[in-house]
Amino acid sequence: MRRFQGSLCSFLSRTSAQRTPSTRRTFQSLSRSHAQVDSQPTSTMSGNTAEGQQVPTHETDYSTWTTSRLVARITELERQLHSRTAEYATSPAKQPEDAAKDAAKSAPSDGKVNQKEPSSPAVGAEKKKQVKPPKPPKPRREIDPSRYNTRFIALKFAYLGQRYNGLEHANGNATPLPTIEEEMYKALRKTRLIFPTDTTGDEFVESYAPRETKPYYINWDGCEYSKAGRTDRGVSAFGQVIGIRVRSARPKRDEVVQSDENADTTMQNTDEANASVDDGWDDIKDELPYVSMLNKVLPEDIRVLAWCPRPPEGFDARFSCGERHYKYFFTQPAFSPTPGASGFVPRDGTGKPPKLREGWLDIEAMRKAAKYFEGTHDFRNFCKLDVTKQIESFYRDIFRADIELLDARTNPLGYVTQPEFQARPASGADESAESSAAPLPTAAQVYVFHLEGSAFLWHQVRHMVNVLFLVGQGLEEPSIVQDLLDVTKNPRKPTYEMASDAPLVLWDCIYPDKKSGSRADSLDWVYAGDVRQIKSHLGKGGGKFGLGGIVEELWSVWRQRKMEEILAGALLDLAVSQGDKRLTIGDGVEPIWERKNRGKKIFVGSNEARTGGYYVPVMQKRKTELVEVQNARWLAAKQRKMENGAKATKME
Repeated sequence: MRRFQGSLCSFLSRTSAQRTPSTRRTFQSLSRSHAQVDSQPTSTMSGNTAEGQQVPTHETDYSTWTTSRLVARITELERQLHSRTAEYATSPAKQPEDAAKDAAKSAPSDGKVNQKEPSSPAVGAEKKKQVKPPKPPKPRREIDPSRYNTRFIALKFAYLGQRYNGLEHANGNATPLPTIEEEMYKALRKTRLIFPTDTTGDEFVESYAPRETKPYYINWDGCEYSKAGRTDRGVSAFGQVIGIRVRSARPKRDEVVQSDENADTTMQNTDEANASVDDGWDDIKDELPYVSMLNKVLPEDIRVLAWCPRPPEGFDARFSCGERHYKYFFTQPAFSPTPGASGFVPRDGTGKPPKLREGWLDIEAMRKAAKYFEGTHDFRNFCKLDVTKQIESFYRDIFRADIELLDARTNPLGYVTQPEFQARPASGADESAESSAAPLPTAAQVYVFHLEGSAFLWHQVRHMVNVLFLVGQGLEEPSIVQDLLDVTKNPRKPTYEMASDAPLVLWDCIYPDKKSGSRADSLDWVYAGDVRQIKSHLGKGGGKFGLGGIVEELWSVWRQRKMEEILAGALLDLAVSQGDKRLTIGDGVEPIWERKNRGKKIFVGSNEARTGGYYVPVMQKRKTELVEVQNARWLAAKQRKMENGAKATKME
């Protein structure tokens, strides 16, 4: 028995001495309260405990206590401990005076240790259910631009344009979708890479909440910002280029400047100090990883591909660009072919049946028409006029215009056919030759229209593509291109449609060396995983392959859309195979009147073919006014508006 009592006494001593750090501060006042209660004279209390002994004084000798009394004491202390712990977890720490009052209230008024009053689980559970209010967001940590060097670089990036309202952002315009410039600006600000000189009206906020449809303001002042080309809503780009001044990791040199003998010594950064760096500093290897920094905060369908550390003097992403390369993708057939005799019903109003079934394109005729675009021509009949720019010359140089078949074995994801990406090591030469001679798939194919030129007018590419589609469907002859390029005979543009935006891609922007006379790109691009900046191309986040690399991220984007393509294609095959077979193998089911009177399908590059009555040739469509007339009308309206504004100002 004495051994058991000794263990209990030791436990009580350890309990009071070894409190956890989180509760020690709270129970300091509680211990003082218990000490005050225990040290009161026994005459003021009821006298004896349940065992007939007095309540211990301040100098307590637990070795004289009985076992039942020690157990009761431990139970009471544990109850108070749990209660205080729950209270401390759900409320701020109390002042010592409040804690002492609560401790005094919890002690029995008759001086007896309460053995029958267990801790209330309901109260504890109620306190535990209390949820702390959310912490306010941390304020944005601003940095001092004067502490950092900056440098002018060029960035090459890509984006899938279907989720965006085009590249260019106009302050004050509320767009239903974000612009590419808006997303790029947010990423540059979030990574503290740019320091606009004027942020008045700048609504940049680091927020993960859904975007609201309201005007957003961005400011490029002081950033020396320029862009290569303006893509419209829905148009993608795989080689868009911007020029911009960004923060650099280059160390600054501080210079001690002392105005006079009595002045304090201060540190000031001068332009000369900013320009001078240690000889061992490498402007690529030791520079900030711009590609990985921006890709970590950009949406998954916007990826920075490379950066140019040393653009030529006077570089402007727009005016220094010597060549732009566009690609327009389309399928063959263009839309689901019409089965039976209905697929050969005359569509051009001449009464002649077409050479190809409705839905299929005459690729050779399209190639012939595309070749007429090459050279220097006036493209006023292949664009949308922007009267605000008062354009007078519509001559543009086209270096290449051609249509090619995408090899299903190499496009897209042709890189997986290379030996280093194959599932097994390369086999013998005989087996390789056999596999290379395998025939191409006979299913639907994908073609691409290549267009390379010095510069392009507004919507020029989409107008050119739509004319090619009319030729491919047999609705126009290839010579229609020559007719529209002859502005002497046709100075007014016919009002025909332009092709869809989704398949169009700004493939690349080329900056040739004008002195050399070559069309090749002269900029030194540092791509993701370049050994000059990162030693391991498999590194996390900064490399090309591996976890966080740009290839891994883009693979996820591609695979998601590939699964959608596979499922949609399987569903389409299933729908065609079901039901009455006579609809596809014969024409006896469809009434004659329906074949003659149904609308004609016209392909313009979108997902669905457009239907209408008999086709009206391009040269017979309504024509717009002369360019000179439209420009003069807009200019006169602008002058009247300015004069009226000046009169109103004088009257005020």
